[in-house]
Amino acid sequence: MDPRSEVILRQEAYLKGRVLFINAPCDPLLSQLNQNIDASIWTWNFADYEQYNADDHTHFGITPPHQEYDQAVIFVPKSKELLNYVLHQVASHLAKGCQIFLVGEKKIGVERAAKQLQVYGNTLKLDSARHCQLWLTQLEQPVAKKPLSDWVKTYPINIEQDTLKICALPGVFSQNHLDLGTAVLLPQLKNITKGRIADFGCGAGVIACYLAKKNKKNTIYALDVDAFALESTKMTFEANQLTSQLECCAVRGISDMPSGLNAIVSNPPFHQGVKTNYDVSETLCREAKQHLKNRGELWIVANRFLNYAPLIEQSFGTCTVKTDQNGFKVLYALA
Repeated sequence: MDPRSEVILRQEAYLKGRVLFINAPCDPLLSQLNQNIDASIWTWNFADYEQYNADDHTHFGITPPHQEYDQAVIFVPKSKELLNYVLHQVASHLAKGCQIFLVGEKKIGVERAAKQLQVYGNTLKLDSARHCQLWLTQLEQPVAKKPLSDWVKTYPINIEQDTLKICALPGVFSQNHLDLGTAVLLPQLKNITKGRIADFGCGAGVIACYLAKKNKKNTIYALDVDAFALESTKMTFEANQLTSQLECCAVRGISDMPSGLNAIVSNPPFHQGVKTNYDVSETLCREAKQHLKNRGELWIVANRFLNYAPLIEQSFGTCTVKTDQNGFKVLYALA
């Protein structure tokens, strides 16, 4: 069991009534809680949502479910900005006097997170164990809701003759500026094939939006496990008046990708929360061909130290390095 869940079980006596667990790990925690606790889940990770069986007590999205709750237990996310958003969403959803718990690992800054919690009331540390901490506050006053637009950061990017407006919600990769890997990739896509194109790990929709702008006949499948990324991509397409070309899809991984694609493009993710995990990107290299049409294209940008080319060659036969600059390689393969 996740050590954060073990800390929750150590202090289970504090839990009562209708409790919303937020960003919780997929482990046996809920099944081991007292039956008097009416537990629900809010997650923005689609793989976790599916693993929780996606029943009426599980909610996937960027806002909490509409039901009323007595308490909320937040498993601290990596992003400080995302935690600010989640805390405000929860505080504006709960009534005065309701309780908010924070649980997290020391190495990701749970004590810093506890300071963010102090905005909403007097904060108490309940436990410190398993290299984790559990904190509690009680809402001292009602909190006004904020529109989603208050949480969005926007910035322009210029590519060839086009200017795109990028919209990104808290916690989304490269929320404040164009990341270097994508900047290396975009100029290489000027000769990409047309048709049905997937952006795997779409983030704020930079690559997807560029591909839609490049050819108005392209259908773009923006794929991501993260609800905040998918919503950001929708907002980016709306800001650039390209929504008719967009298909946003929540996916667990490469297996959920549509088939019969003309091209797959990716700046593949290799983080799960605070941990580095290359499984998703390596699986993409091995299995992308199964989702492409004959002579369909794979385009990947990756840190130079990541040796993806041999994995791609095992499936496609050959892999071409289109460019190698600023610490990033753009890899290309033809099905």
